[in-house]
Amino acid sequence: MAAWDLLIDRKDLRKTQLSEGAVPADLADGDVLLAVESFALTANNITYGAMGDAFGYWKFFPAPDGWGRIPVWGFARVIASKAEGIAPGLRLFGYLPMSTHFTMRLVPSRDGFVDRAAHRAELPPTYNAYNAAPETPTDDYRSLLRPLLMTSFLLDDFLSEDAGVKTLVLSSASSKTAMGLAWFARRRGLKVVGLSSPGNLASLEPMGLYDQVLAYDAAGGLKTGPGSVYVDFAGNRSVTEAVHTALGADLARSVIVGGTHWEAPRGAPQPLPGPQPALFFAPDQIRKRAGEWGMETLNDRFAKGLADFVAGAPWLKLVRHAGAEGLQTAYTAVLEGRVSPDEGHIITPG
Repeated sequence: MAAWDLLIDRKDLRKTQLSEGAVPADLADGDVLLAVESFALTANNITYGAMGDAFGYWKFFPAPDGWGRIPVWGFARVIASKAEGIAPGLRLFGYLPMSTHFTMRLVPSRDGFVDRAAHRAELPPTYNAYNAAPETPTDDYRSLLRPLLMTSFLLDDFLSEDAGVKTLVLSSASSKTAMGLAWFARRRGLKVVGLSSPGNLASLEPMGLYDQVLAYDAAGGLKTGPGSVYVDFAGNRSVTEAVHTALGADLARSVIVGGTHWEAPRGAPQPLPGPQPALFFAPDQIRKRAGEWGMETLNDRFAKGLADFVAGAPWLKLVRHAGAEGLQTAYTAVLEGRVSPDEGHIITPG
């Protein structure tokens, strides 16, 4: 049986290589072999590649020197096992490579399953956890939205702790994580301004997610008032500088989340007007709220928000791709920013 991995050049995300081979026939004791059934591909995955060295995203699924396997979220099924308590047929949701097959050292945990492979031991536990996932009609939405809106939910929760926040300005407003944050924040009564490429404005405006949508070249004219927060999903230094300069003393906080503008210069010139950008790392907020609320309450609150978002998003269209060729087509489109904001791309490798 044939297997393949889509490898990405770690120094140039445009360069890809399809590595083909046979499905592993022999497993070490403790290993399980999984076949990937489907996964979502979004701008969030491009952020994993752009920030792969800085935040360890390349470490989850090892690849040959100079190459990487960008993680995605989706479903996989155990097809062979030498791990105690793990039987073939188990279907899981979690962090996967862009591949047809992969192996893990999977063990049962209190809330599901965990990959105990040595190379993942020091990585954030949020990404090492997997849940049993019987098939449902909403699987594609789970792949597409759960990881993205979880970040949105946690960001909104993080920002809700500051009662002085009145307005959010979001870069990469067409990204699903920014859309989710806009939706959660506006439910709390905040004003949300989205910044995006000119070609996305006509699609974003009718969705009702933002109070105002502006092209990036208009960022220098922003006037939002005191209590404004800039949430940066793009990682574009020139946009960050324009927002900080425009808002000045009205900017209460500047938060770094992603890097969808992966080719743009990183970081921001120092000093910037207003507060200096600070990184938001979702697993830190998960640990905090799990300790305060309990994981079950955290999951219940998020699940309610996710269901409400999907119910209120009739504009969301699923676009499906099959096989290595379909994946490469979708990857290039997402990488180059040629995906419409109202689309969600689902890949079936086999």
